[in-house]
Amino acid sequence: MSEHFSLKKHIDYSTDSIVSKIVLKKEAGTVTLFAFDKDQELSEHTAPFDAVVQIIAGEAHFIIDGESKDVKEGELIIMPAGAPHSVKAEHRFKMLLTMIKSESDHRAD
Repeated sequence: MSEHFSLKKHIDYSTDSIVSKIVLKKEAGTVTLFAFDKDQELSEHTAPFDAVVQIIAGEAHFIIDGESKDVKEGELIIMPAGAPHSVKAEHRFKMLLTMIKSESDHRAD
């Protein structure tokens, strides 16, 4: 069954918080909406999968592999698997995060 909705309206801000809502979760990856209130942040971390972040409202500040990037509404940024990254909300913003798994992501060392 298909679904149709507005990304901006599908998630609300919460004071002094980061809100997340899973839109789709499959073996191949996940699609998650986030709403960051002003001054909220995710400290530096890594993810085992490639990720695409699309800003759907506002503007976000990312640091990926030590490189600073400001991403505005309507823009997207690609974060490679394993790259250290952090994100900060200097103002409220909403984003759509798509994590993409692949066969190479599951190999044993």
